[in-house]
Amino acid sequence: MRWHASEPSSGPAEAESTVDPDAGRGAHDEQPIRATIVGGHPLRGSYRTPGAKNVVLPMMAACLLTDETCVIQNVPIISDVLVMSDLLRQLGAEVVLNADEHTVTITAADVRSSSPDPDLVQRMRASFQVTGPLLARFGRFDCAAPGGCQLGARPVSVDITGFQGMGATVALAQGVFHAEADALYGRRIYLDYPSHTGTQNLLMAATLADGYTTIVHASREPEVVALVQFLRGMGAEIHGEGTSLIGVQGRSHLYGTVARAIPDRMVGGTMAVAAALTGGDVELLNVRPDHLEPVSVQLREMGVDVIETNRSVRVVAPDTLGATDVQVMPFPGFPTDVQAPMGVLMTQAYGVSTIVERVFDGSMGYMDSLTAMGADVSVQGTRAVVRGPRQLHGRHIDLEHSIRGMTALTLAGLVAEGETVLDGFEFVRRGYEDLAGDLRGLGAVISTGPQAAPVRRAAAAV
Repeated sequence: MRWHASEPSSGPAEAESTVDPDAGRGAHDEQPIRATIVGGHPLRGSYRTPGAKNVVLPMMAACLLTDETCVIQNVPIISDVLVMSDLLRQLGAEVVLNADEHTVTITAADVRSSSPDPDLVQRMRASFQVTGPLLARFGRFDCAAPGGCQLGARPVSVDITGFQGMGATVALAQGVFHAEADALYGRRIYLDYPSHTGTQNLLMAATLADGYTTIVHASREPEVVALVQFLRGMGAEIHGEGTSLIGVQGRSHLYGTVARAIPDRMVGGTMAVAAALTGGDVELLNVRPDHLEPVSVQLREMGVDVIETNRSVRVVAPDTLGATDVQVMPFPGFPTDVQAPMGVLMTQAYGVSTIVERVFDGSMGYMDSLTAMGADVSVQGTRAVVRGPRQLHGRHIDLEHSIRGMTALTLAGLVAEGETVLDGFEFVRRGYEDLAGDLRGLGAVISTGPQAAPVRRAAAAV
């Protein structure tokens, strides 16, 4: 099917949803929220890990590859999912998001546009993943460069170079990528970096390409494997997922499917760190212990007791934490999304710990706020040295736009002396349905409410 965005189309009306439609406008349009935390309370109990947003979002984008209905289960009802729902509706897909059942049902039979709303695209990086499906099925896209967390340089060159290698013509004008292709062709594509979003986007494009596509130096992340399983359920022929060499035999048509998202290893890892940080004892339910292994290994090295079953991980904090050294790498290395929580944990460990960040070059801004709270931290580029233990002290902090940094400073508040006030807390909804409520359920003293006015007492360039 080939068409042009300029062709008229009546298109379907927006689908009814069981969530508040205004909630889909994302964290940028939400009322500013202030979180207040009183430290000194260990986390205890059990926590059910939600579905992984880093696979749910590309799965939602992949629904554009077929005109049949797809159902995704175990969906976290977070701002990013709401924004992706709005984005797909704007393109013409019918999207029904059921918050009670944590499912999303998508039918892309009447897609009427190849131009994603730039305002929505600017809200999250994952929005760019609609470009592969649009190019593969409809032969074009016009998409602004994506936004999202402020984490240094995060180019989409992997995606663009791959599209060009498959026969597309791509041009960048005034911040918008314009791509066209009469057809995509199977090629051998080498990625100069194993980007998981780039790998996912090229995988989706290759499923409808003419011929066999080989992706060399592909991402091995569990979310890539899970997306492959979803695409295979749609009828795609893919081999080698979980390795650095993935092959895709293109098909002329894909079909609807029903799939369940894997547990979120980033959220699970963060909660594991929070338990160790607060001297707690928390059992994580609905997790994949093998996906959490990079975090579990580091926690054990610090003296934490980590007990695994097939679907759960129990984290029991020791009397004292020992220092450790962390190299942040693509999977199966230590995950970048848990780097900031681990940095907070290091402030409570005896000795000198180090972090070397090898994924995102701008992800250590939260360290400035940790220093303001009393941490002994020095940062040079992508390397941080943390000396501990140090007593942290509550501060009033105006947070910047990074889920990782906000979550880390929330954890810092859990062990800080006195009261920690975090402004801009609404942005954390991009990755967590209710972080404050989850922590409160485990024993934390944390409350949220409207943010009266902007205050900058200790800026966090996270």
